[in-house]
Amino acid sequence: MSFRAREMYKKVVRRVGGDGKLPAELMKSVKDMLPDSKVVMGRAKRGIFAGRHIQFGNKVSEDGGNKSRRSWKPNVQEKRLFSYIHDCHIRVKVTTQALRCIDKAGGIDEYLLKTPYNKMDTEMGIAWKAKIEKMYSELAEMEVGFFPPEEEAKIEQGFDEVRAAKRDFRREARRALAKQGQLELRSW
Repeated sequence: MSFRAREMYKKVVRRVGGDGKLPAELMKSVKDMLPDSKVVMGRAKRGIFAGRHIQFGNKVSEDGGNKSRRSWKPNVQEKRLFSYIHDCHIRVKVTTQALRCIDKAGGIDEYLLKTPYNKMDTEMGIAWKAKIEKMYSELAEMEVGFFPPEEEAKIEQGFDEVRAAKRDFRREARRALAKQGQLELRSW
């Protein structure tokens, strides 16, 4: 494992809280899947870039054909993406290419789950991927109870009755306040 991969692993464990809380096989798979490349653009470590990097080439003048070096940077946007599993917004810097991939996958959670660890070049992406996998593993262990349709109808009817009672209470409170305001106006 390269130095960069080892450092990424430490950061992921720190962010996700892997000290005995995550399954051992998951942490082993994270360690095996970390990217082994050593060079990543500095700001790409803080966002989801979907493999986009700075490209280099030549600027060619129209008249003489003179060449000078130039670079093309990826189109980076700061976005708030909604994570359904965490039920919150994630503020992240993403490339427009990554946004297209996220839309195609069906959301940030699905994109992070479908993208393999070795294709994630950033610590942030790997940390969010590990957090989402942890949440899914916790959800898998939860017991879920289902009600028959008749019971669901009764429960829904109970909620409707509570909403109606609240509405009636608010209406009566407003009427009482209005009467009190009218009495004060008459006393003047």
